[in-house]
Amino acid sequence: MANKQALNIVKMKKYKQDGVPLSMITAYDYPTALLAEEAGIDLILVGDSLGNVVLGYDSTLPVTIDDMVYHTRSVVRGAGNTFIVADMPFMTYHGSVDETLKGVRRLMQEGHAHAVKMEGGVEIADTVKAVVQAGVPVLGHIGLTPQSVNQIGGYRIQGKDAADARRLMDEAKALEAAGAFGIVLELVTEEVARAISEELSIPTIGIGAGRGCDGQVLVFHDVVQYASPYMPKRFVKTYGDVGTLIRSSIEAYVKEVKDRSFPAQEHVFTAADGVVEQLYGHRKEKVESNS
Repeated sequence: MANKQALNIVKMKKYKQDGVPLSMITAYDYPTALLAEEAGIDLILVGDSLGNVVLGYDSTLPVTIDDMVYHTRSVVRGAGNTFIVADMPFMTYHGSVDETLKGVRRLMQEGHAHAVKMEGGVEIADTVKAVVQAGVPVLGHIGLTPQSVNQIGGYRIQGKDAADARRLMDEAKALEAAGAFGIVLELVTEEVARAISEELSIPTIGIGAGRGCDGQVLVFHDVVQYASPYMPKRFVKTYGDVGTLIRSSIEAYVKEVKDRSFPAQEHVFTAADGVVEQLYGHRKEKVESNS
């Protein structure tokens, strides 16, 4: 979209005040980012979920900062008029501030991201504050945090009791106080997500967190069923089935190659009259001269 203007964190806060929902989707490469921007998406997340849906890992934990830089740079080339957030990978922001800022610098300078995302609450608030003070926008992420899935005992719904609801509220407030411009709420009960959204002055973006958030984010591969086999998720709505389309298209191609119906006449190029005869003639003269 040539006339599309990228959002910034000031506009996003204004969206919240005006009750305008934010739309966010993941992207990991140039063509996907290009299509997402053409479709009018507000924000793109280059998520470490690329470990699962692009690189074939069984979790996000093996994803490296090099992976994130490479894929973020590709996305930015495709969506130059969209606000792009890049995930900080596992264990790249739990050490010293200096080490954290090295990773942030790479995502911003080499990957050309507009912001970074970090998973965690109170325990990373000081780190978030340091990154914000360095001039980098930070998107928080609480609730189900995939990088901590082993610690929290799997992919479990968060905020199901009063104590857990209070913990989530405290984490959200800590991130807001640290300067985060927004917070992703993942697999949080709708009532708790709504309460957090109403309490904060910064936008919340839900994934499996119900209707009370200030925006929604989904993984691209879920939205279009780009997987085999595709595993339905309760909190996801799919809007297409490109996986089946891709598979059937390749099956048709294989069949036509095998039965020689591809390439057909309309797919080939022809030489000028006499070219083949001259080719064989030269070969024959060469054979006779050698004999």
